[in-house]
Amino acid sequence: MERELALEVVRVTELAALASAPWMGRGDKMNADDAATSAMRLMFDSVSMAGTVVIGEGEMDEAPMLYIGEKLGNGHGPEVDVAVDPLEGTTLVANGLNNALAVIAIANKGNLLHAPDMYMEKLAVGPALAGQLSLLDPAEATLRKAADILNKQVCDLSVMILDRERHQDLIHTLRDIGVRIKFLSDGDVAGAIAPAFEETGIDIYLGSGGAPEGVLAAAALKCLGGEFQGRLMPENQAQYDRCIEMGIMDPLKVLSMEDLVGDDDVIFSATGVMDGEFLKGVRYLPDQHAETHSMVMRAKTRTIRFIKAIHYLPNKNLQQIGSSANISGQTP
Repeated sequence: MERELALEVVRVTELAALASAPWMGRGDKMNADDAATSAMRLMFDSVSMAGTVVIGEGEMDEAPMLYIGEKLGNGHGPEVDVAVDPLEGTTLVANGLNNALAVIAIANKGNLLHAPDMYMEKLAVGPALAGQLSLLDPAEATLRKAADILNKQVCDLSVMILDRERHQDLIHTLRDIGVRIKFLSDGDVAGAIAPAFEETGIDIYLGSGGAPEGVLAAAALKCLGGEFQGRLMPENQAQYDRCIEMGIMDPLKVLSMEDLVGDDDVIFSATGVMDGEFLKGVRYLPDQHAETHSMVMRAKTRTIRFIKAIHYLPNKNLQQIGSSANISGQTP
């Protein structure tokens, strides 16, 4: 992939963040997501690539845009797989909570897993623990091994997990072991990436979340030198068969980084919509300006760029985005 793509895709996540930010706290996650999706699709038209969505908003009959199989880019440039989550944390924006992101991952054609829309069991760690742990091990063994590697007491480990009823048994186990727990209400991608940044204080991400979000997190962690392991959790025969239809011949195997994002180059971009663990959210400035904070990374070079941008909003063509809010911050 051309390295210029990295700076092209960050423009896409920036616009998605700008379009969805006005919906903060308005209790309308559908319009927040629609605004981000429309903005992302609009900006993709100017990107020099021949992209195909492998992880998006759903099937063609479920999503009017950024659906699986949709072609993106101007058709000139490399053939790539595209994974998108225009608004990772729709509920977070609707409720005015932290950690919402606009997210994209791009890899050469055939490298990103076509992940079905179901739960995935997850283990995510930063560089210090990469290659050292296994999703197959019991949680207690995993955490004690992690503590030894990090030269910490088990009680000093911090584990991040989604606050869900399905995690109650795991939460009881973590509390019995004595680790510190940080709960997420939503924001699976941000949670899985957090262990790769020392400033978050998170050592391990555990639990289950969406499989498509798992691929996005794996792409980011490949760029960061961390590791992601996942295992699909089909709940019935129909979901099991769906995995096979999508080319996953052993739906219950532990998926490695190579299974999820290939062994080639990956580009990952995220822009904060709401303040989070490692990115600030959109901030409105005087005179119709807004500030965004983004992160764009490339696995081949392991370069991580943090980009602070000031945008003059009247030049962002947000009026072309069908149901988006008035970006000036006025009531939608």
